[in-house]
Amino acid sequence: MMQNRTHTCGELRLADAGKQVKIVGWLENVREVGSELAFAVVRDFYGTTQVVAETPEMVKQLHAITKESTISVEGTVRERASKTSKMATGEIEVVPAKVEILGRCRYNELPFPILRSREADELTRLKYRYLDLRNPEVKKNIVLRCNVVAALRQSMTEHGFLEITTPILTASSPEGARDYLVPARNHPGKFYALPQAPQQFKQLLMTSGFDRYFQIAPCFRDEDARADRSPGEFYQLDMEMAFASQEDVFAVLEDVLPPIFAKYGTYNRASGAPFTRIPYREAMEKYGSDKPDLRIDLTVQDATKALGGCGFGPFEGNVVKAVVVSDFKETRKFIDKTLADVEVVSGGKPYWFRLDENGEIVGGIAKFVSPIKDAVVSALGLKPGDFVALSAGKLSQAQKTAGVLVKTLGAAVPGHMDREQYSFCWIVDFPMYEIGEESGELEFCHNPFSMPSGGLEVLLKAEAGELDPLSITADQYDLVCNGVELSSGAVRNHDPEIMIKAFELVRLGEEDVKAKFPAMYNAFCYGAPPHAGIAPGVDRMVMLLAGEDSIREIIPFPMNKNAQDVMMDAPGEVTQKQLDELHIALVKPEA
Repeated sequence: MMQNRTHTCGELRLADAGKQVKIVGWLENVREVGSELAFAVVRDFYGTTQVVAETPEMVKQLHAITKESTISVEGTVRERASKTSKMATGEIEVVPAKVEILGRCRYNELPFPILRSREADELTRLKYRYLDLRNPEVKKNIVLRCNVVAALRQSMTEHGFLEITTPILTASSPEGARDYLVPARNHPGKFYALPQAPQQFKQLLMTSGFDRYFQIAPCFRDEDARADRSPGEFYQLDMEMAFASQEDVFAVLEDVLPPIFAKYGTYNRASGAPFTRIPYREAMEKYGSDKPDLRIDLTVQDATKALGGCGFGPFEGNVVKAVVVSDFKETRKFIDKTLADVEVVSGGKPYWFRLDENGEIVGGIAKFVSPIKDAVVSALGLKPGDFVALSAGKLSQAQKTAGVLVKTLGAAVPGHMDREQYSFCWIVDFPMYEIGEESGELEFCHNPFSMPSGGLEVLLKAEAGELDPLSITADQYDLVCNGVELSSGAVRNHDPEIMIKAFELVRLGEEDVKAKFPAMYNAFCYGAPPHAGIAPGVDRMVMLLAGEDSIREIIPFPMNKNAQDVMMDAPGEVTQKQLDELHIALVKPEA
């Protein structure tokens, strides 16, 4: 007996024929065949079972029940005359002696058919998410998420990590995104912030003497939605290791992730250890992206020398990149549409030509390339039948457009993408500094608390003018899977002297560091161990495993693209009394 039922709706089999049972669930549908025969399907979390009414009274009773009402059915199991393999219980049916309504659906019309909820528009799905989740195809993603989180917890514990929860109400800190602020009622004019990540707390745990920490951490960032990023709230497998290097972090994740991806993924192949390692600058040159999809065999070549002087205006004085696609048999219509899509995504206009089966340059910008055909064919290693897509502009724009060409053509042209796998790689050796687009001055490129490769020595050389600060790399790394960035991580800068020197190069001093990060700076002054960590995104991980294109498909109650919960009507207005208690006055924006 379980929850006032003898069996679930996915449990009964032919061996149960003759048993007296009680099942409960939602009435999925009723199909009447005359006044004395009706077939109903009852659905619960575990599956579906067919119920057959064979008396006028029972047919009438089922007819009166609205779809999606919850009911209990007591009756006898028997073998079905017309078996079906579409249901796990397809060899049996239940002949009811008693049907009871447990929770009536008071609407004759549903917002969408439950089993076709994914065809509804997103706003309707989110508003009636509790109905959307009744669809087994939607529900299975949430079940997958639960199983993956459980497997991650088990594996991290087996690797000697302690699960430690860190505060949700904390101080605001400049970590790259906008904070969600929480007014402090007892401290007028002051605010807590929801953590963008447990970054400082986990580093403080390392200074406290804990050796290996992890948690499935909620993170809060007031940022716009994307297909692979949920606005507002997300979760990550947060981890940190004391007395550890980059190699230690890599070894743990290369042991933890592949078995989980192979077991729970849409594909049963996943990269084994060691994952491919690609320096950042090489990734940008070879793939046009720091998030390469290694399932694609296309790469980027530099064609500036070969084509920069061909007389084609957009190439003059610019960097030119080429993506060569072999055995290309697509139509001109395909080329035009694909390159138009690339331009929308990348913001850069791509160009093209082909080397036909006779070895002649045709199509696109052929008239500029034909006069230097031999040099171009040699430089790019072209063969008859090759298609060449090109990008041009400043280095960053040429690389970006070429990267989008690689991903778009690799996915669209047959034979260039091995889809049925999870291909991991590490992007390493990120630049420590860059020239800010707005300031025109030296700024931190990514995480300012990463350890510079070479430590204090390279910073002193840069300060003395003996070394270009743009050449300094950080002990920072990204984990990428199938072109999706799962996480950034780093060996942390745990030495106050190195930390201050790193900030001085971007015109910030010791007082700035103390003001912005007082607890962490002071803790490091009491003797901090070398430590390193990473935090793969759980939501993105499950999205990849489920084979979904949108992260909202694997979150139980997601917000929409505008960070609104249309089901709960959040964010919403509050009373004046609440505002007064929090010492808040609302100022409406000017029209």
